[in-house]
Amino acid sequence: MNLIVKNGRVIDPATGRDKVETVYIWEGRISDAFSQEEAERIVDAAGCYVMPGLVDLHVHLRDPGLTYKEDVVTGTKAAARGGVTTVVAMPNTKPVMDSPDRIAYVTNKAESLACVHVIQTGSVTVGQKGEELVDIRAMAKAGVRALSEDGKSVMNALLMRQAMEVMAEEDMILLDHCEDKSLVNGGCVNADEYTRALGLPGITNSVEDTITARDMILAAETGCRLHLCHVSTKGAAEMLRIAKKKGLPVSGEVCPHHFTLTSSDIVPGDSDYKMNPPLRTEEDRQALIEGLKDGTFEVISTDHAPHARQEKGPDMRRAAFGIVGLETSVALTITELVDTGILTPMQMAEKMSYNPARILGIDRGSLEIGKAADVVIIDPEIEYTIDADTFASKGKNTPFNGRKVKGKVKMTICDGNIVYEA
Repeated sequence: MNLIVKNGRVIDPATGRDKVETVYIWEGRISDAFSQEEAERIVDAAGCYVMPGLVDLHVHLRDPGLTYKEDVVTGTKAAARGGVTTVVAMPNTKPVMDSPDRIAYVTNKAESLACVHVIQTGSVTVGQKGEELVDIRAMAKAGVRALSEDGKSVMNALLMRQAMEVMAEEDMILLDHCEDKSLVNGGCVNADEYTRALGLPGITNSVEDTITARDMILAAETGCRLHLCHVSTKGAAEMLRIAKKKGLPVSGEVCPHHFTLTSSDIVPGDSDYKMNPPLRTEEDRQALIEGLKDGTFEVISTDHAPHARQEKGPDMRRAAFGIVGLETSVALTITELVDTGILTPMQMAEKMSYNPARILGIDRGSLEIGKAADVVIIDPEIEYTIDADTFASKGKNTPFNGRKVKGKVKMTICDGNIVYEA
């Protein structure tokens, strides 16, 4: 559509614009001004933020093989409802995304059926078994930008180093899930006094911190670009800060659940509070918030992880790890970070759109003239209660159901098409 979006507060990190003005969209791209008579629709965005469409570096679409949890269609509808115009899909599907042909399946399906852009990552090892590397050069030749073993770490350090050497040569980025499996020891929540009182086995910070340290060392030696996924500990935040000061090719993300909740918020018997890495302590949460504030963390991602209801029950030990996040990330970010003065709206746009696009190396995250018209319109003042039953996602597993929040996506535009309107 040819659209005019008027009266909105245009926030564009690429150009530094932060003022009330008009955005013109012509044939799918941000355009120079044209007359109202030429517009197919005029959108009044008074009182709203008008930002580049959000880019989520960490999404589980569960397609193929696990489509009872989510699929390309429902997952991208959820993304559009959350203001996200580009999702980066994790490879731990069935079968695992460990070859160009398998990645092409998702890419082709998304081109036909998805309402927003889908970028599929590949796994680091064949079948995510941690025994044999995928054909990384073939992946790169097929246009794959990123690899990830998300859901687990490559525990063999030599194999990880070999992968990072090739990825550095191919200018690929590693989206790194940091978890020393040998230290988990059956844990299902954070290891602290509150969870011990609940009688639940704990996951210590060392589970995350050891692999974080190892892979930063390997990144320094190989030159591979490293992006730390879903950082949850104070130690990992401190290591990332030091690594960046030393000029290492590293970046990191924080998820809304980790900057909003702690383990003491867990409701006994409610496994919607179970995720990996787990909710940590208040000290960890504050370290993450400080890292977002000072720029240690450039990205806010969701780790959207939908599950069927029967996989999330009262038994915390047996329940699946993970929560959905695509449809709550904007409201939680505004409520917890922007409305409290921790981040400015410009910083929010940087961390949820511009920076992830830059890290991934895609031409998105900008409202400059000539760029693809991926736009989100957000009313930062609307207050409402999160209702999981209204989610477009198949997954309703969220600990935020019933939580009062502020900030609502009013419209999402992808390549000039309105793909969601509240």
